[in-house]
Parts: sequence; C-alpha cells; structure tokens
Amino acid sequence: MVPRVQLPPEIQLAQRLAGNEQVTRDRAVRKLRKYIVARTGRAAGGFTHDELLKVWKGLFYCMWMQDKPLLQEELGRTISQLTHAFQTAEAQHLFLQTFWQTMNREWTGIDRLRLDKFYMLMRMVLNESLKALKTRGWEERHVEQLLGLLTREILHPDSQAPNGVKSHFIEIFLEELAKVGADELTADQNLKFIEPFCRIAAQTKDSLVLHNITRSIFETIVEQAPFAIEDLMNEMGVEDLSEGNEQELGELAEKPTRGSCRGAAVDLGEEQARGDEDSAGPVLQFDYEAVATKLFEVAGRQDTPSLNRKRLYKVIRKLQDLAEGLFPEDDIPEKAARKLQEGRRGRKTAKRLPKCRLQNMTGRDGQEDLRADPSAGSRRTRQDVATGPTAPQEQTRAQGRRGARRRRRRPRAGARAKVTGCQEPEIKKKRTQANE
Repeated sequence: MVPRVQLPPEIQLAQRLAGNEQVTRDRAVRKLRKYIVARTGRAAGGFTHDELLKVWKGLFYCMWMQDKPLLQEELGRTISQLTHAFQTAEAQHLFLQTFWQTMNREWTGIDRLRLDKFYMLMRMVLNESLKALKTRGWEERHVEQLLGLLTREILHPDSQAPNGVKSHFIEIFLEELAKVGADELTADQNLKFIEPFCRIAAQTKDSLVLHNITRSIFETIVEQAPFAIEDLMNEMGVEDLSEGNEQELGELAEKPTRGSCRGAAVDLGEEQARGDEDSAGPVLQFDYEAVATKLFEVAGRQDTPSLNRKRLYKVIRKLQDLAEGLFPEDDIPEKAARKLQEGRRGRKTAKRLPKCRLQNMTGRDGQEDLRADPSAGSRRTRQDVATGPTAPQEQTRAQGRRGARRRRRRPRAGARAKVTGCQEPEIKKKRTQANE
C-alpha cells in the first residue's frame, strides 16, 4: 500500500481557505494567523516567497467565495490585519509584496460583480501597511522600503500591474495616507511619500497613468490647500492659548447666565453640525514651493516627454500661486469647499436671457432672432435709444426690406373652394354673363 504523501502546511491551509463551506474558511483564517505568529516568532523561522504566494492564493479565493457585503468587509479587515501578525519588518515586506503580485496575476480573471470587494481589499491592505509604518515611528528606512515596493509592483512601467490596479491605487493613496498620518506627518515627510508619483508622472508614456497621477495626487493637493491652511491655523491657535485664558473660559463655563444654557446648547449644536458639513476629513500638510521645485526638477529633464512636461508645468504654476498665497478660487471659497466635498468640479454654464426680456427686445411683430447672439440684441437696443424718434421708421423700413408678415385670409362662411374638374354654380355663371 502506497504511503500517503504529507502536504506542506501552506498548501493545506490554502486548500481550506478556498473551501466551499464558510465555517471551514473562517476556521482556516484563524489557524493561519496562529501559524504565522508561531513561525515568524522563531529566530530561524520565516516564510519563503513561494510559500507566501500559495498562502495569498488561498486568501484570494477565500475572498472570492465570500458573499454579503458586511461579511466581505469583515473578512477583508481580518485578512488585511494579518500584516501585523508578522514579527519582523522583512516578513511584513514580503507578505505585502506577494499580495500585490497576487492581485496583478489574478486581476484579469475577476468578473465585474466581484470587483468591489477586491477594491475594498486593496484599500484595507494599503491602510494596514501604512499603519505598520506608523507603529515604527515613520522611520525613513521603512518608508523608503515600502515606497520602493509599491513603485516596482504597481507604478513602474515595467510592472505587470493592470490598469485597474494602477488606477485604483493612485486614487486611494493620498486618502489612506491622510487617514493614518495626517496628525503626525510633516510637510517634508509628505513630500517624501509623493516623490515616486513625481518621477513616474515625468517618465511614463501611458497617458492614463499621467492623467490619474495629475488628477488624484497633484490637483487633489491644490484643491485641499484651503482646508490644510485652515487646519494649520487652528493648530497654531490652540497652541497659543495660555493657561490664564483657559481658566477664564472655565470660570465662564461654570457660571452661565440665567436662561442662556439652552440657547448656548443650541448654538453649539448648530456650530457642530455646520462644522461637520464644512469639514473635508483629514488633510495632509505640504510645502507647496518644495513640491513645485521637485516637479520642475523632474519635468525639466531631457528625457521627459513633451506631453508630460506640458501637463506638469500647469500644475507647477498652480503650486507656485499657492506658495505666494493666491488660491485658485479665492473669490468664492464657500463654493470651492462645496465642490470639493461633492467630489466634482464646478462647471460654468452660460446664462440665458429671460423670456420676458427677449420678447421686449425683439418685439411682437417678429424681428430677427437674437438668442444665438445676445450681444447683437444689446447693440440694437443701444442704437434704438440713441436715434430716438427715427427708430420706428428704421424698423418699418427694415421690415419692408425683409417683408412683413401677412395675416392669412380666412374663407367666408359658405364659401367653397375651387376644385379642378368641378362645374360652377348657375348663379355665378349668370353674374359673369351680365358683367360682360
């Protein structure tokens, strides 16, 4: 009898992770976490690249088999938090690298009904990888290691990443970075995070990648500038509060005036609700002059395509204006904030003249239609006012040239139409003879 071959634990876990029963899959995920903690905790332990690829294939199909949005979100959070189960930074790095390689390999086989949950999984894994950097104090060595990994596997032109993976990653990067590090990261550190996007935007020959980076990275920085400056001013205002002012505020809070508690509570509630509406979430701080200088450095190279250089120079001008204190929509900040919250750009629409004004300008008898060119109508009205009493004569003369409208004659009651081949009545014949 042939002895049964013992499969490696990684393959066994991958088979259970891709099982048909949800109970089996959930139990396999819990066992995988314990196995990772136990194996990476040893000095001689650790995973190889091929072993983690097998683990991620099982996790990929575990997510594939999961239905119902709430359960998908819970499973995605559990899978992404496996990043913290690895005890060393090198093991975490390899785990994240194999994840993005798995997504690049399996992306073309995902149907449209399953795309949303894998978009969510990518977002959660990116968020947990940034949280891992946060636990290590945003050390420069680990930041460069993660940025190099993401550049090689996703952004670089030689990477195997499909357009869907690239576009979604570029779209969510600044948002997830702001969620994790908006309160701790400085402007210099934030510049370090967007340096790979500056290089790729200058080097890429893919117009889609250039458009996504320009729109989701650089123009987002420009649009969020008012909120970033407002947050900075609020932080400076809070730091400048002295202890004496805080004590005075505390005494005033302890001794409210009679009948003012309810009104104060209402005012605070209204202000809080208004603040929630106006807030744009966490916003990153940037040194706009430094970002413009970095973009100018990479865009001014000889090997930069002319299309990329032209697009980046437009962004550089906006950043330089921000560095000088000139906002793109300084005249209407409230409208700009509303557009930013809605997530779309405001479009300028041409205003049409009201119907009553148009009738007064054209008249009831029907002059030429001025809707196509409103300026022509304004010129004509000025000329009419200037000429005075002679204007009606010119108007009638112009109508005579064009031909005035004639009222259509209606047939009298009892009149008959003339039809070919029909004999005229005898009365009419007698009238014609008498006239002759």
